[in-house]
Amino acid sequence: MHWHRTLLNKGPDPLHRRHLIYRPRRGGAGMLYCLVLDCSASMLKQDKLAMAKGLITAWAHQLYTQRAELAVVGFSGQGAYILRPPSRAPLCSDAWVAPIPGGGGSPVGAGLQRAQALMAQVKRRHPDQPIGLWLLTDGRTTQQPPRPDIADFCQVVDFETETIRLGGAQRIARSWQAPCWPVSAFMESG
Repeated sequence: MHWHRTLLNKGPDPLHRRHLIYRPRRGGAGMLYCLVLDCSASMLKQDKLAMAKGLITAWAHQLYTQRAELAVVGFSGQGAYILRPPSRAPLCSDAWVAPIPGGGGSPVGAGLQRAQALMAQVKRRHPDQPIGLWLLTDGRTTQQPPRPDIADFCQVVDFETETIRLGGAQRIARSWQAPCWPVSAFMESG
């Protein structure tokens, strides 16, 4: 709200809705970062889910300082679910990130469909808002999901740390023509 201009516009009259003047958003709509988190049983091994939670917490703090928006979708044996609806990234994320459970299968397709529906809702409300999708997974799945077409760009963070690598996350990234980052690239930089 631009109070100075609103009061000048109001003049001596009582304040009405027609007098209100809003400040334009700086830089337009901020970026929505949609994180799709693999919470399957394979992510529990070697503390991969714990690493992913730490990464989400660090990213949320960075996004808070950028005044960006964050949405998080999880998927596991219980299906796909929204862990955090699209909203401004919180300063402190421990309260909602720490209790994220893991276990069961890896329905990556269902997780990406849930993310696609969530991003479509955002695009309907804010058609010009840029949306980026990050898939955080170890790729231990037989599914080869299509790229979510509503996202302006996609990236894959590969949590596969096993000695024998299956390369599932890399296959997904290649089919999407998207970058695939090993989780170690983010852990080293904080």
